[in-house]
Amino acid sequence: MLTDTEIKIKGMEALINALGKVQAEKFISLILREPFDYTLWQRNLWSEASLEELSQNAMNNYRANKIASEQQDNIGGAPQS
Repeated sequence: MLTDTEIKIKGMEALINALGKVQAEKFISLILREPFDYTLWQRNLWSEASLEELSQNAMNNYRANKIASEQQDNIGGAPQS
């Protein structure tokens, strides 16, 4: 399990990778400045997508993260005995 600090770091890295530094900072300032209901936002975020699209996107994301995680685990080669 990740610590709170690790989650914050990974979250910032994800925002910066997706938006760039300036837009990531703007996103954070928008969240802090305006009342924000995460549950309502999530409901509206995918309202146009079909169940099949959501399922396919979830599976693609799972596969991509699994591959990335396996590659991360394999960095440095096989463990020494």
